[in-house]
Amino acid sequence: MSRRARITGLVEYREGEGARIAIRQGPCDVQVTALDATISWVDGDSHGSTAIPIADFMLLLQSQAIQYDEPAGG
Repeated sequence: MSRRARITGLVEYREGEGARIAIRQGPCDVQVTALDATISWVDGDSHGSTAIPIADFMLLLQSQAIQYDEPAGG
């Protein structure tokens, strides 16, 4: 189940072995599993999605670079 969230700080990902790419600040959807978190967003006419290790995602939550719109369960 995905949850609405907001990127409020620096959140980066890599495409393959390429350079780090920053995700623009704003709304996103987050789908969390035991191993990773998939972040999906819209930036103008383009849609982006990336999976990051769950440990990295938890650090982003702790630093408030990503914030959920509502607490779990509503």
